[in-house]
Amino acid sequence: MQEIRNYTINFGPQHPAAHGVLRLVLELDGETVMRADPHIGLLHRGTEKLAESKPYNQSIGYMDRLDYVSMMCNEHAYVGAIEKLLGIRAPIRAQYIRTMFDEITRILNHLMWIGSNALDLGAMAVFLYAFREREELMDCYEAVSGARMHATYYRPGGVYRDLPAQMPQYKESRWHKGADLKRLNGWREGSMLDYLESFTNDFPHRVDEYETLLTDNRIWKQRTVGIGVVSPEKALAWGMSGPMLRGSGIEWDLRKKQPYAAYADMDFDIPVGVQGDCYDRYLVRVEEMRQSNRIVKQCVQWLKANPGEVMLRNFKVSPPRREEMKDDMEALIHHFKLFTEGYCVPEGETYCAVEAPKGEFGAYIISDGANKPFRCKLRAPGFAHLSAMDELVRGHMLPDVVAMIGTFDVVFGEIDR
Repeated sequence: MQEIRNYTINFGPQHPAAHGVLRLVLELDGETVMRADPHIGLLHRGTEKLAESKPYNQSIGYMDRLDYVSMMCNEHAYVGAIEKLLGIRAPIRAQYIRTMFDEITRILNHLMWIGSNALDLGAMAVFLYAFREREELMDCYEAVSGARMHATYYRPGGVYRDLPAQMPQYKESRWHKGADLKRLNGWREGSMLDYLESFTNDFPHRVDEYETLLTDNRIWKQRTVGIGVVSPEKALAWGMSGPMLRGSGIEWDLRKKQPYAAYADMDFDIPVGVQGDCYDRYLVRVEEMRQSNRIVKQCVQWLKANPGEVMLRNFKVSPPRREEMKDDMEALIHHFKLFTEGYCVPEGETYCAVEAPKGEFGAYIISDGANKPFRCKLRAPGFAHLSAMDELVRGHMLPDVVAMIGTFDVVFGEIDR
């Protein structure tokens, strides 16, 4: 008779493969997982309650810090909810800029995912490759907002400012000089749109490199094929969305089913899986990077051909221009009043959801007519996914728990709101 060896161990919160402050209490029989109990509550910052204590326009920055790999997508849901309550719509150019940056954010998220997930399972090179492209796109974040991560670029009524006419260039240093400096600045001779056009032409070849390293790699397939299988019925019952849902063969994407911003005018495909395992979800995310690249390319072409306003000239939500404040004291007072007291939003309630890189991210807001939300509830995709952890990992080996955490693509800022 085989001896049963029961262990109860903590996986995390300090473990690098826990992807944040996840604490998993695992009950093991040898190396086989019998039960997994996710403990959350180690990152709690009370984002929803903070949003209820501040004017609407002062909480946009909190959204960036929820899923701090999908920053502008989070902003989009919150800003969209405010716009619904106010009954306003951003100018068409701002809608295209939002669409473009949503897809840039999706690529950024999936690059972080493919690098960190491969690293978790023992493939180190992919992480370095993925961060090469991440740096190029983070420069776009910095160019439009001044911040590399927490941009606060989307605003009710549009975006903070138009795209820059000149990309910042590398200066000569002990690390960058001569031919290397010229190569690094090759894409940066023109505007941001010129830079992104060069990036979108180059990026498919970079994705090919990731696939060369992983897609047919026998060790990668041994670690992911048949691991964490989610049936379509289970995916729906657990409230899954994003690549977790599409990896199980369900073609659901808010960008197609409930188009927002400029997605109705975009030509792209929705990749779906067949088996619903970790490997299928990997393939779905890789193809999503290619499709996002297509969308960015289309947005670049449209934005080059269609200049215009990027912020509503509605003084309830829009600050006056800087040149106006220099000569007009009333405009200056309005500027200070807008950023200190904010604006009152009509009574009502609304829910606005976007197809964030990890799934459906939504903001539910109730307004009582004041300048701050009466109630703010955020719908984070990772919370629903993590609830399936126990059932999915039972019977798997301990190393497969790492593969499962990676396939969920968890970021705890949004889970432990």
